[in-house]
Amino acid sequence: MAGPVAFFAVFFAYPVAAIVSRGLHGDGGWQLGRIWDVATRSDIRHVLWFTTWQALASTALTLLVALPGAYVFARFDFRGKQVLRAVVTVPFVLPTVVVGTAFLALVGQGGLLDELWGVRLDTTVWAILLAHVFFNYAVVVRTVGGLWSQLDPRQEEAARMLGASRLAAWRRVTLPALGPAVAAAALMVFLFTFTSFGVVQILGGPTFSTLEVEIYRQTSEIFDLTTAAVLTIVQFTAVGAILAVHAATVRRRETALRLVAPGTTAHRPRGAAQRALLAGVLVSIAVLLVLPLAVLVQRSFDAPGLGYYRALADDDGGVFLVAPIEAVGNSLEYALAATAIAVLIGGLAAAALTRRAGRLMRGFDALLMLPLGVSAVTVGFGFLIALDEPPLDLRASWILVPLAQALVGVPFVVRTMLPVLRAVDGRLREAAAVLGASPWRVWREVDLPMVRRALLIAAGFAFAVSLGEFGATVFIARPDNPTLPVAVARLLGRAGDLNYGQAMALSTILMVVCAVALLLLERVRTDRTGEF
Repeated sequence: MAGPVAFFAVFFAYPVAAIVSRGLHGDGGWQLGRIWDVATRSDIRHVLWFTTWQALASTALTLLVALPGAYVFARFDFRGKQVLRAVVTVPFVLPTVVVGTAFLALVGQGGLLDELWGVRLDTTVWAILLAHVFFNYAVVVRTVGGLWSQLDPRQEEAARMLGASRLAAWRRVTLPALGPAVAAAALMVFLFTFTSFGVVQILGGPTFSTLEVEIYRQTSEIFDLTTAAVLTIVQFTAVGAILAVHAATVRRRETALRLVAPGTTAHRPRGAAQRALLAGVLVSIAVLLVLPLAVLVQRSFDAPGLGYYRALADDDGGVFLVAPIEAVGNSLEYALAATAIAVLIGGLAAAALTRRAGRLMRGFDALLMLPLGVSAVTVGFGFLIALDEPPLDLRASWILVPLAQALVGVPFVVRTMLPVLRAVDGRLREAAAVLGASPWRVWREVDLPMVRRALLIAAGFAFAVSLGEFGATVFIARPDNPTLPVAVARLLGRAGDLNYGQAMALSTILMVVCAVALLLLERVRTDRTGEF
């Protein structure tokens, strides 16, 4: 546990504390009265209220739409399943500014809905909620579906043989077993929507603003570090309270489950009801996920002769110090390094949480999730302020970007691996130890075969979020080494069709890179079933 604690203390707590100190410390002492002055402002209270209720609504809508998809991917076997599983994860890595623009083309003035039915949803909360479903669909499908595919269906069948209806058997047997995974997915969705930035900024217009948007505005536009520091404290406190409740309640419901080899529970859809469910899930994926992606691809090909893609190889000296296409290689290198860090730190943390209990470990569990609920803008700006002198002078080092990206990846590794690790029957470990196995051999021969799938899913998530991380990276990526999201944002920030087209072309490349990586991950086989 020492490794993860040290990592979060140095690369998360220290930078955030540096920003708060800059905002609240001045004139020879702490100005704590500023917290009350800012927190009681009517405009700040309005921002906090909107941030909270839209996150709750987004989480509920995402679960409603994505849980059927989790069941379909876990229990149905159909043609193109591996490709489709990679496709549903692609939206999760896209820069928020790009997705906001794509949804604006669909629901804004002159968009698809406007042309077909004369309906506009931009500057309404519905556009924000739908975009949040677009982003977080994969979180539910992969987190819940990963465990669902390993639950032994014979337990539910036994309940039905004892007289329970299909719904009652699912509610009393399967749902409690899925509870920790559903709660983990809901928590991650809530934290991401609670700190939503690009989507709200583009689709909400001047009407709607979240805490993240307001922190960015106060930091970058108004340069009011005091207000930004207070909002960071408010966000930090709210997220900490939510994580504490989650750690205290979900842990009580986690019990040993009967797991089977992944892939053995999947079957072809049987009967009209299952085929209708599969069709409904495919339609929802096509409308909510594929259509916005298709808009991006179509716009990237608007110029004749692949003009936007050809322009990516040129450097006009205005936006970048290098050709924009070099951002592809930078992003892959950073993402691979961030994934290695996230899997190492997250795996150690998940193992520690599995083998220890108590109030201290519940607090540690909550700590691991804080990077998802604290402003990425604050973290990135804090890196610049805090890590600029020996022995931690990293501002000129390439590792700074992967470290910031890994902070977001670690919670996904922990939340994906923890339910499966805790579901492994402890008696198996005890039996192996009694037979003389060392702790390392117990992990290799008992835990690892059960959690291999979860480990690969966790690595895929970490890689995906590293590719698409923007909030912190925009502050610390060097001009001669931009990542794909930073490059896209810079191009979108300049007027002109060429810059906009290049942004769409880079976004398409990002989608393709992510889809290929995830498809390769889907094809990794560790048993004869063809699954992870």
